[in-house]
Amino acid sequence: MNTPLREFVRDLPDSPGIYKFLNADSKLIYVGKAKSLKKRVSSYFNKDSGHNQKTRKLISEISKIEFTLAPTEFDALLLENTFIKQYQPKYNILLKDDKTFPYICVLNERFPRIISTRKFISGYGEYFGPYASVSAMNNVLGLVRRLYSVRTCALNLTEQNIEKKKFKICLEFHLGNCKGPCEGLIQEAEYNSEIQHVRKVLKGNLSEVTQVYTDEMNQAAQKMEYEKAAQFKRKLDLLSGFRSKNTVVNKSITDLDVITISSDEQYAWINFMQIKEGAIIHSQNKEIEKKLSEPDADILAHAYQEMKRACILSNHEVLSNTGFEHAPDLQLIIPKIGDKKRLIDLSITNAQTLADNRQSALPKSEKPNKILIQMQADLKLPAPPITIECFDNSNLQGTNPVAAMVQFHQGKPRKSEYRKFNIKTVTGPDDFASMYEIVSRRYARLTEEQKPYPDLIVVDGGKGQLSSACNALRDLNLYGSIPIIGIAKDLEEIYYPEDSIPLLISKRSPTLRLIQQIRDEAHRFGITFHRAKRSKDFIKNASTDLPGIGQGTYVKLIKHYKSLKKIKAASLEELSALIGKKKASIILNSNDR
Repeated sequence: MNTPLREFVRDLPDSPGIYKFLNADSKLIYVGKAKSLKKRVSSYFNKDSGHNQKTRKLISEISKIEFTLAPTEFDALLLENTFIKQYQPKYNILLKDDKTFPYICVLNERFPRIISTRKFISGYGEYFGPYASVSAMNNVLGLVRRLYSVRTCALNLTEQNIEKKKFKICLEFHLGNCKGPCEGLIQEAEYNSEIQHVRKVLKGNLSEVTQVYTDEMNQAAQKMEYEKAAQFKRKLDLLSGFRSKNTVVNKSITDLDVITISSDEQYAWINFMQIKEGAIIHSQNKEIEKKLSEPDADILAHAYQEMKRACILSNHEVLSNTGFEHAPDLQLIIPKIGDKKRLIDLSITNAQTLADNRQSALPKSEKPNKILIQMQADLKLPAPPITIECFDNSNLQGTNPVAAMVQFHQGKPRKSEYRKFNIKTVTGPDDFASMYEIVSRRYARLTEEQKPYPDLIVVDGGKGQLSSACNALRDLNLYGSIPIIGIAKDLEEIYYPEDSIPLLISKRSPTLRLIQQIRDEAHRFGITFHRAKRSKDFIKNASTDLPGIGQGTYVKLIKHYKSLKKIKAASLEELSALIGKKKASIILNSNDR
């Protein structure tokens, strides 16, 4: 960072607001909100922040910084949202589609019409929505038109025009879809009464309308007006059919929204549901492409601006730390049990379905299986760990120090990528230094060959071995780019870098079982390599007891005679039959010396 920028950041106020990063062409490339502008902006230029590649690219393009103060973090969030929509900076997530969502509007006019529209014009009428899709809106609009005889024409039905009989009834009247207000065949008060019922249906208050129709049907039946009663029965059936298309959870749960998120390293998927009288009356899904690996809480905060209401359920525990606590009249609920928790689970399923649909388009080798998705959640990883590499040291009282690395792909061993390491820079039994060496060698080589890094590194050992591996990644400028954990043998605890408190995972968890399998395979592979090297060194050293005999011949003799003593006691004929007369003579001659 150049000196002017450094001085600018140093003088930023410790107050809420938004900050704007501009490039050398004075073009806005990123907008962010902050509870403390000084702390947040300074974090971008902290060498120990461990930024990912995308964030480092953003930082490299910053030429100028601007900021705007706000009364609260929530106000900053609103301001940030406005700037993102207006300027669409290339490093910000964009939640809003090019086209707006559809509405149903009851027009402000005599004998009101009911129309669908994407334009929101203040004073034009009463709007209901927005709806998740045109089909969802048409379902509601179709119900209204089957229940009520609302005109569809655009005639100017003033009292004077009706009295002068300027208009004549059309085919809609003869089909029973309109009651002919154009010729004064229905009074305005009666028409407006039906419009009030329409408003209740559009608001989702179906129980009130159902009760009215039930009473009307019963009264008609008592008066033996069976045809009229049958008409109300058909309307009740329509309401019942419409309600059955929605998931009914609990009639006491009303007037609230549910918003949940599922994400990986590149994308986030949000599901939004609107609840009325225990029924899910609207549902909306949104896919968001991340620009800088934004945390889920920040993405939800932006999504809230598109969908905000009075009460909201969510699956994200940190929402209250994103400025939501300053939102007026907002009640945030994170349910743990009961019907509201089931709503959260349903919404998460919707969001996860979007993720599954995207993953289904991936090549089979890149699709994460269920265990890897579970591992992502348990270990709080940015993406499912498709490729995992695990390191293990092996030595016997400091002799023959070696190490091994195994690679698992899609939860299964990929033996073609197993690697053996002879420790070169460490003397004696120093597991920490050995771990530093092999991790350095592995990822320096991958960097040099421009090969992909794994999605997760597992270190067999506790805090010491993990710290050494992290130091190796730091020296390669890879720390923070590759998730890394350590697994301690005694209690099977999972350690994270720079965190002294381990993560305890259930012994029956698929995540822990897979980590244990990978660790055990690395240990097996390392022990096998260590034994082979130790045997080779033993043979090499022992074969010196038979001068002039190579290691291959010595191995052949040992396999046959089992010991050096029996080899030396063998006759010339026996040895000649096994290794030839010349080599047999060398052995017998060495015995004479």
